[in-house]
Amino acid sequence: MFDLHYWPTPNGHKITIFLEEAGLPYEIKPVDISAGDQFKPEFLAFSPNNRMPAIIDRAPADGGAPITVFESGAILVYLAEKTGRYIGDGLRRRKTALEWVFWQMGGLGPMAGQNHHFVQYAPERIPYAIERYVNETNRLYGVLDRRLDGRDWIAGHYSIADMASYPWIVPWKRQQQDLDQFPNLKRWFEAMRARPAVVRAYEKGAALAQRPAVTEEGKKLLFGQTATSTATKSD
Repeated sequence: MFDLHYWPTPNGHKITIFLEEAGLPYEIKPVDISAGDQFKPEFLAFSPNNRMPAIIDRAPADGGAPITVFESGAILVYLAEKTGRYIGDGLRRRKTALEWVFWQMGGLGPMAGQNHHFVQYAPERIPYAIERYVNETNRLYGVLDRRLDGRDWIAGHYSIADMASYPWIVPWKRQQQDLDQFPNLKRWFEAMRARPAVVRAYEKGAALAQRPAVTEEGKKLLFGQTATSTATKSD
């Protein structure tokens, strides 16, 4: 059994997709990031970057005490290695899956996230910032589109690379992108969206996703953090 500390964001959806694909038992522990749940001491005890998702594996492979894992990429790798699924057999297939997971973690996620921030949440429109991140998101879509030319899946086989990237493409309209410009990416996107496990994963977060719009106080919690403010909240 896994405890999944979760909110229905792209990074949260990555983990429910894996758990649904693998048929693993889990219980969602909501972390309302607009209400500041990520600063609670009991959460920071195993997710020190005050970010969700995080998991607690209550039946680790070594038979020892429960294992906690934070950071969505690390969680995907942990789950793939524990189950022996969705990472690839052999050195080369595993290497490729990991490359593209790290590509998403270091590129697509952060750049699309900044895109979301400056387009949707920034208190004032900053044309340079908007153009910078919309263009970089576009470049990364192009990288993925070229990678998928002649391939059904990012790593050549269905893997954690697909689970990591898909939730960050779902908000393509908010990112001011046009999937019709990326035919290989669009084909892959439709294939991912149709997978029963992906449908179930998004259904799991549907109720939480009906939360009210982010309030001004919520924006301060999400976007106004410093080392001092984070330490104060967790004391």
